[in-house]
Amino acid sequence: MSDFAARMELNGVPATADDLRLALANNYGHFTALRVQRGEVRGLGMHLDRLQQATRELFAGELDRERVRGWLRQAVGAEQRELSVRINVFSRRFDRAHPAAPAAPDVLVSVAPAPPAAAPSALRLKSFRYQREMPHIKHVGTFPLFHFRALAQRAACDDALFVGADGLIGEASIWNIGFASGSGDATRIVWPRAPQLDGVGMRVLQAGLAKKGIASVTQPVRLSELGAFRAAFVTNASTVAQLVTHIDGTEFVRNTALQALLTRCHDAVPAEPI
Repeated sequence: MSDFAARMELNGVPATADDLRLALANNYGHFTALRVQRGEVRGLGMHLDRLQQATRELFAGELDRERVRGWLRQAVGAEQRELSVRINVFSRRFDRAHPAAPAAPDVLVSVAPAPPAAAPSALRLKSFRYQREMPHIKHVGTFPLFHFRALAQRAACDDALFVGADGLIGEASIWNIGFASGSGDATRIVWPRAPQLDGVGMRVLQAGLAKKGIASVTQPVRLSELGAFRAAFVTNASTVAQLVTHIDGTEFVRNTALQALLTRCHDAVPAEPI
């Protein structure tokens, strides 16, 4: 196994402290986080779509996805082991006095060895009345996510689940959430319909469920209706499926068979070479 030093490259060249100064000062931009293994990524096209669409909305400009892909390929190099990658899009030309003005995007690619896989553990979630600003964008305004996670942990839970004022479940702090009903061949996965991020991990799972012929639907799910489901899990681009055993006072079965099924569905979606 080769040594791999963590690196940050801005528009294809090593980033300096001065390069990052405006990104930190403005705190305006968006990002995507992904895992690269053997030079491949599941859902790579989805990650690039996300970056392109958010750049149009935040900076009124276009992002050259093939150039971004080239910068990612360069940053990863020939490394074959699993890497943790974050691609941030911001603009050093962003004018805080005139934020509506088009601003050419800058792309920061951060690459580091992925942390060792931890033993899978189930989560206890605590619900909060909250909805992210512009929830369809994976923007850098992450303060509330970790604040609510901290509040959940102070209440002897593991993470936060966000619920709208209408009682509809949306998303967890850094996760999408799914629920399961039925069993065996009759398993049915339900994704909440509410303002949230269309996470790449969730979309890869949805594609894999379709390939395996597992029923998967999106519908409103109220916090008061959790008793209708036998199991729950969270997912993101780094974690296929982590089981949830409790949401507030509702308890779910720790269904390792469901976790294995979701992993098989995820793995049925081919990884894309960068």
